[in-house]
Amino acid sequence: QVQLGESGGGRVQAGGSLRLSCVASGRTLSTWAMGWFRQAPGKEREFVAAITWSAGDTYYADSLMGRLTISRELSKNTVYLQMNSLKPEDTAVYYCAASFGYSDLERPLMYDYWGQGTQVTVSS
Repeated sequence: QVQLGESGGGRVQAGGSLRLSCVASGRTLSTWAMGWFRQAPGKEREFVAAITWSAGDTYYADSLMGRLTISRELSKNTVYLQMNSLKPEDTAVYYCAASFGYSDLERPLMYDYWGQGTQVTVSS
């Protein structure tokens, strides 16, 4: 079992920045990948970014590339999502997820564990 806990969400004005954190506990993450997804009201869950735990290879949604940086801190079992130049359309609940594999990381079905989510609201 793995428990994931997100933090760092909040309300910010357009153009601002936020850094989300996801702390993992339980089973070792040495062979896992971690991802961030978001879901706005009335919309499907959307891939944001992913990182492989051991190598640190990163993947981003094409539409968001350039404004986001995903990183991890192995000693703290923590994954971060730095978001810059935020827009009102970035408003959503952001979820952290953990996957046993390294393929198709943009697909929610590839993830085995999910956090409860953290709300990000961007005002214009």
